[in-house]
Amino acid sequence: MSVMSRATHVHQLAFALLCALAAPAAWAQVEVTGFGSNPGNLRMFKHVPSGLPSGAPLVVALHGCAQSASSYDNESGWQLFADRFRFALLLPQQQSANNSSSCFNWFENGDTARGQGEALSIKQMVDRMIADHGSAPSRVYITGLSAGGAMTAVMLAAYPDVFAGGAIIAGLPYRCATTQSAAFSCMNPGSDLSPAQWGDKVRAASSGTGPWPIVSIWHGDADYTVRPMNLTESLEQWTNVHGIDQVADVNETIGGYPHRVYRDAAGVARVETWTITGMGHGTPVDPGSGETQCGTAGAYLLDVNLCSSYRIARFFGLDNLDGVPPTATITAPANGASVSGTVNITANASDDIGVERVEFLLDGDLIGSDASAPYAFAWNSATASNGAHALVARAIDLAGNTGVSPQVNVTVSGGSSGGSTTVGFANEDANDGYVKATASGGSPAIGTLESSLGLAIGRGTDGKFNRAVLSFDTSLLPDTATILSATLTVTYRSASGDPWNNPAGNSLVIDANGGCYGACTIETGDWSATSTATAVAQVLPFSGGTQTSTPFSTPGLAAINRSGRTQLKLRFANPQTATHYLWIGNGATATLRVTYQP
Repeated sequence: MSVMSRATHVHQLAFALLCALAAPAAWAQVEVTGFGSNPGNLRMFKHVPSGLPSGAPLVVALHGCAQSASSYDNESGWQLFADRFRFALLLPQQQSANNSSSCFNWFENGDTARGQGEALSIKQMVDRMIADHGSAPSRVYITGLSAGGAMTAVMLAAYPDVFAGGAIIAGLPYRCATTQSAAFSCMNPGSDLSPAQWGDKVRAASSGTGPWPIVSIWHGDADYTVRPMNLTESLEQWTNVHGIDQVADVNETIGGYPHRVYRDAAGVARVETWTITGMGHGTPVDPGSGETQCGTAGAYLLDVNLCSSYRIARFFGLDNLDGVPPTATITAPANGASVSGTVNITANASDDIGVERVEFLLDGDLIGSDASAPYAFAWNSATASNGAHALVARAIDLAGNTGVSPQVNVTVSGGSSGGSTTVGFANEDANDGYVKATASGGSPAIGTLESSLGLAIGRGTDGKFNRAVLSFDTSLLPDTATILSATLTVTYRSASGDPWNNPAGNSLVIDANGGCYGACTIETGDWSATSTATAVAQVLPFSGGTQTSTPFSTPGLAAINRSGRTQLKLRFANPQTATHYLWIGNGATATLRVTYQP
């Protein structure tokens, strides 16, 4: 094989592997011609929401190989969010005359340098959008998949004065390859350079000295086309450019996937990474109508229950979730009311994007929660002392912002006459654990990953259903105590999928047992062991930090053991139909909080 024919073979193989997507040809919303000299011979498409005002942001979305502009606009979710968050969407399109697989030529010197080739064509498209629609020059962002992700890195490096931020999905560092043959080795296994070496490539691409674009980097850890090593190398490149280290300032799990954030000295997030465990080569999508969902599953548009475009839009600050709190108002009872018995507390709540839930507080303590409008909670006022009390509704929106209602003062009659005490009990790690079994309880086995991953709940990859057991020594409660309320707080470790939505409307419930299920330590029989009271509270969906359950029901309060241990079993009310599970923290990370009167 000649050098020329070998190079051609490598070129075809590399880019067939990179993004050989089987998407049908289609066209985006509107094609624009005459946008400049167009040295890269690209086509320009756009989607501009009706009535978009001047000064709105602009997002550039670059498709992968064998895709078109229109097969990546709504399928990836970007058209949806352009309409919702009100920004213009620019969709450059490669032509087969430039690359037989319709890949952007991220590896060619003539297409990756400032002022040349495809890079300049995309820059000219941005200029045209600013001229035609008044897009804000300081709020231009770019993202792309695979070859489009690699070209995203090109544009960020060559034009840091044009782009405020970018998102590289299954892509590569800037100037990882400058020849066809090098492109293949960059893709798999990847090229290992020092952060400074990577950073120098970006600094040499333009005369700029900053500020530099913020960068979001996404990769599946099962990507065998563009190996996940490229996430690490891209991270090193852009953290070095920003002058920050490679130690994450935020290390969390969202939607079951590791998310890390790297901040500068002022605490501003400059780089973030998302590792999508178990995902191959493609853009993460989460089809559905929910506020955080997007996209259409297909070739290299992978349904992993996480919408990357939504998360990237938030990282860019394009959403309306950035610091705008929801509003809440208690509609009943009225301020100054006298109440007794069961009181139906109702509230209105609103937010510019969406309300996640409304919590109800009595004298600052959580007594109930409702995740759907109309928001309400039935409060047994007999558990409160006679006299004056304050009610508040606390609304939490999808971004975690909190809005608190004006206080409503009520006077309780028919309640208790004495004061109350609240005590928190930490879980006993030695007696905790999780048990897996079939949906009918067959073939039970003790989970073996507690020390490394925590306590599992939900359906695992083996098709079995996990239940966690937490043990608390509640013998410090007085024998004569009247227990007024109780909640359980647990800590999030990680998850796979969305166990609360499989099947739709599933719930994580708590069973309470006044004593040990068996020998107190975890046993296989704990999976099906009878509890003193079942489904006494729920743990609402969460994807990080801690979550406090809804208040225990009356049977749940009665199950709390004043003379020994109380064990709680956490399980999903309905068996999942596929792999969807949650890991909660082990060790002394859970708290059973009990309020009582002596």
